[in-house]
Amino acid sequence: MSKKIILSVCVAFVLMSCSSIKKINYEKNVEKYISSISENALRTNLTVIASDEMQGRETGSEGQKKAGKYIIEQYKNAGISFPKGASSYYQNVPAAFLNAKYNGNLPDSENIWAYIEGTDLKDEVVVVSAHYDHVGIKNGEIYNGADDDGSGTVAIIEIAKAFQKAKNEGNGPRRSVLILHVTGEEHGLHGSRYYTENQLFTLKNTVADVNIDMIGRRDEPHKDDNNYVYIIGSDYLSTDLYNICEASNQKYIGLKLDYTYNDKKDKNRYYYRSDHYNFAKNGIPSVFIFNGIHADYHKASDEVDKIEFDALTKRTKYAFAITWEIATRDKRLVVDKEDGI
Repeated sequence: MSKKIILSVCVAFVLMSCSSIKKINYEKNVEKYISSISENALRTNLTVIASDEMQGRETGSEGQKKAGKYIIEQYKNAGISFPKGASSYYQNVPAAFLNAKYNGNLPDSENIWAYIEGTDLKDEVVVVSAHYDHVGIKNGEIYNGADDDGSGTVAIIEIAKAFQKAKNEGNGPRRSVLILHVTGEEHGLHGSRYYTENQLFTLKNTVADVNIDMIGRRDEPHKDDNNYVYIIGSDYLSTDLYNICEASNQKYIGLKLDYTYNDKKDKNRYYYRSDHYNFAKNGIPSVFIFNGIHADYHKASDEVDKIEFDALTKRTKYAFAITWEIATRDKRLVVDKEDGI
């Protein structure tokens, strides 16, 4: 055997070995960072964000702004910056934009963003979104919105912290991760619509949106077991995204994935009712993670003491696992379907 052939064989062996080691490390890392997501932190943050002090977080209200400041403090404390190209953690959403579509009278509100820059594929961006507004005060009662969407709000804070921990330890995502707290959802998905029409990162380089809206409770069809989550839209635009959602759950989490509301003929039309839709309608693969509607939905009784923190924690870990896979895989998600809107 010639020296050239021997050298080629040796190089191939080394490359195969490196690939195996990389895969083993990846699996070790994802489990490590999934485990870093803290039930105590979710409880602590939700107890503040869904407290009476925040006055129901109505879009543009002082209570919502106070909640926003608290959210930003969590990022500062964790060493998580606002995105490159932005001047602060805020994306201002003008009142004229908020009110134009429905001729309303909402005041100057803000999206809030945080950013974990990727490594070799940093120009590609994975968005993780949740709305932090709720419906405010009605007839003297504060609607604290602990599940809607305080649960999603605290979840994406923990997801950001897990990615930042990975980055600090030299194991950060290949693609950049944009954490996006959107405003105005309760009035018509305004904050996410504003972002997609005034995006900081071009939609062409936006790989996916993982959207979380209500993951802290159970609904009537699952009254005997909270080990489930509804998955909506994962297969509408990308087979890759559907496969990732399935595989991440099977490998790391073990929830029952319920596709009841994934049916495009479903009368509830949830696919069109949360912030992922503004990404999906622009051809960006999107998945909506959701616990379903319960008796306290949009009522003053949606309080922290009714949150099931074991379920909230497990679903947060699931959303992180999905995002990790999207952000670290070799190839970006393929859009192989065109009926997602």
